[in-house]
Amino acid sequence: MIESHCIIVVDMLEDFIRGKLATGELKKIIDPIRELIADARSSKIPIIYVGDAHLPHDPEMTIWGEHAMKGSEGASIIKELAPCPGDIVLEKRTYSGFRETGLDLILRSLKIDSLILVGLHTHLCIKHTAADGFFLNYHIVVPVDCVCAFSMEEHESGLEYLHKFYGVELTTSQSLRERWKSQKGS
Repeated sequence: MIESHCIIVVDMLEDFIRGKLATGELKKIIDPIRELIADARSSKIPIIYVGDAHLPHDPEMTIWGEHAMKGSEGASIIKELAPCPGDIVLEKRTYSGFRETGLDLILRSLKIDSLILVGLHTHLCIKHTAADGFFLNYHIVVPVDCVCAFSMEEHESGLEYLHKFYGVELTTSQSLRERWKSQKGS
C-alpha cells in the first residue's frame, strides 16, 4: 500500500525565533524544513501549518507566560516558511496540533494516513501531536533535522520517546526527499 503523506509544520512562529521563547536551535532547522516543503509541494504533498494562538487564560500561560497570543505578531508563522496558496493554516491552544483544531477531519477528508511532523519542540508540541496522531492510527514520521527543542538533551530524549512509545519513524529530510524523487520517477 502506498501511503498518502502530509507535512504538518508545528509552531514555526515569530515568538519562538525572535520572541520571549526564542530557541537558538530553531535557526538550524529552517533551511531543512524549507527544502522539504518545496519538494513536498512539487510532489503534490499537502502542507498544513498548526501554530499556537493563545488566549490570556490558556493553561500554558501559567507555565510559559504570554507567548504566541492570538492575533499578535508573535503568533505569526515566520516569513522564511510562509504558507503558500493551497496550504492549510490552523490555530491551536494546547501542545497538540489535533486538540480542537479540526486537523483529524481535514486529514481524513484528504485521505491522509501518514504524517510528517516538523517544527517545534521535539519534547512538547511535536511529542503531543505525534501521540494524538498515533492514537488516531496515523503513521508518524519525524525527520530529525527538521525538529528541535530548547536543549539537545530534550531533543534527543524526545526523539527516543517518540520512537519507543509511538513507533515514530525517525529519518532525515534528505531521505524523505530522495524517496519522493524515486517515487516520481516510477
